[in-house]
Formats: sequence, C-alpha cells, structure tokens
Amino acid sequence: MSRKVIVDFDLCEANAVCMAAAPEIFKVDDEDLLHLLTETIPDDLQTKAENAVRMCPRQAIKIVEE
Repeated sequence: MSRKVIVDFDLCEANAVCMAAAPEIFKVDDEDLLHLLTETIPDDLQTKAENAVRMCPRQAIKIVEE
C-alpha cells in the first residue's frame, strides 16, 4: 500500500510552511503557487510529510493510503 499527499488547492495559501517541513515534496514558486514534487511519499520522507500536514495553517494537506 502506498501513501500519497493530497492538497486542497482551494484552501492552500502557499505560505511555504509545508515546503520548509518537506522541501523534497513541496515547492512554492516565485508566483506563490504550490507544486507537489511527488505525490507518492517514500518511506524515508514519511515523517517530513506528516510534519507538513500538522504544520499547515490552513489544514490544506492530507495523506491518504491507496
């Protein structure tokens, strides 16, 4: 079973808190748009992804298992 990052872009303010927590997964560009660098979370980035979910001020990020 794999774990994936889901972002609600309607809630996201692209404030880069997630990028600070997990720069391997999230990137905010120069136009203040959030991009997912990967949807599937590798095992070695699991903790960082979970921290990004917890730290998101808008609660726009979640992790789902598929």
